[in-house]
Amino acid sequence: MWAGWPAERILYLFLGVVSLAVAAQVTLMHWRQNFRHWSMWTPVIETPLLAVVALLLTWVNSGALRSLLVLLSALSGLTGLVGTYYHWAGVGERVDGYTLNNFMVGPPVALPLLVSALGALGLIAVYLMD
Repeated sequence: MWAGWPAERILYLFLGVVSLAVAAQVTLMHWRQNFRHWSMWTPVIETPLLAVVALLLTWVNSGALRSLLVLLSALSGLTGLVGTYYHWAGVGERVDGYTLNNFMVGPPVALPLLVSALGALGLIAVYLMD
């Protein structure tokens, strides 16, 4: 089944599947926090869109879809960086500030960087694998 698939196509498939998994995790974690800040909606909406476009590109080679993937990937990169700021600040706002316990029970500081990494992977798939 995989024989003859170009690396770009496999990368789109990987990006789509991983984006779906990240979307599920981000949605559950932000839902648990009752979407206290409007910015919590950004990755919840953005990562499933990134997944759908990447999965479509696995089977449909479309310039419009690649352009949309570039836009969503750039937005994911920015969203992840902003989210990293908010998550670090959220840890610091807890009682006792930046302690190991607060990093363990507070907002996950690495997860927003994963959203940025997905954006970077999308840009790599479009620009370096083409």
